[in-house]
Amino acid sequence: MNYRHAYHAGNFADVVKHAILTRIVEYLKRKEKPFRVIDTHAGIGLYDLSSEEAQKTGEWRGGIGRLVEASLNEKTSSLLNPLLKAVEKENHGPGIQHYPGSPRLVRHLLRKQDRLTAIELHPQDAARLKEIFAGDFQARVIELDGWLALGAHLPPKEKRGLVLIDPPFEEEGEFGRIVEKVQKAYRRWPGGIYAIWYPIKNHDSVRIFRELFAESDIADVIDIRLELRAPSDEPRLDGTGMIVVNSPFVLREEMEALLPVLVDILGEEGKGRWAFERLTDE
Repeated sequence: MNYRHAYHAGNFADVVKHAILTRIVEYLKRKEKPFRVIDTHAGIGLYDLSSEEAQKTGEWRGGIGRLVEASLNEKTSSLLNPLLKAVEKENHGPGIQHYPGSPRLVRHLLRKQDRLTAIELHPQDAARLKEIFAGDFQARVIELDGWLALGAHLPPKEKRGLVLIDPPFEEEGEFGRIVEKVQKAYRRWPGGIYAIWYPIKNHDSVRIFRELFAESDIADVIDIRLELRAPSDEPRLDGTGMIVVNSPFVLREEMEALLPVLVDILGEEGKGRWAFERLTDE
């Protein structure tokens, strides 16, 4: 387990992933009934952008750093408000010193009746996460392999909610394993929303990944992508993607408004692109 998200927190991929995540959570809040968010690879919850790791790469400057400085139209500002407000709450002075990971971000958005289950395998990260949520009865932190959670914790008692799957992609065959695990989870809880983040680095692997979902027995699968540039000759992170199962009906309209703006803010000038594609029928 050598991947450390502290080097990448707040980068363009985090911004896009978290923009989508917040829109899904906001949709779930349209009904009074409670829901649960299960974060299978939760990380440490809050990242110090002045740390040695974050300063070494400086990736956040091309992500959340650009976003907070951008001029947004009224529609885009409204769609990004949950994310930007959560970031604002973590910072109490000029500039950005901290960036919330997905469990911390989700916790900012929950109502009193909603719950968060944050799962993290790395012992030190799980311990830090438990410190952050100590005494918070709406958030439960479990030190566990996130893939096991897709069996043991589904369906949640609320019968409504979201499973966020955001693995580090450090092991061989991660793309294929994701599809296999999501298919099993879907059979246990076909009514849940699943959001699966993936990096666009090896473009052949991404193509096969999308094909596997398209050929799966999972209904209502959409794919959202934002790429900074055309495919690189050398391996580097060219873009970021999110597979969503049982996506909110408003998500297409929201992404069609949001993604072109994010491409302009985050992408290499004139070379960025985005896509919202359906892989399987409802």
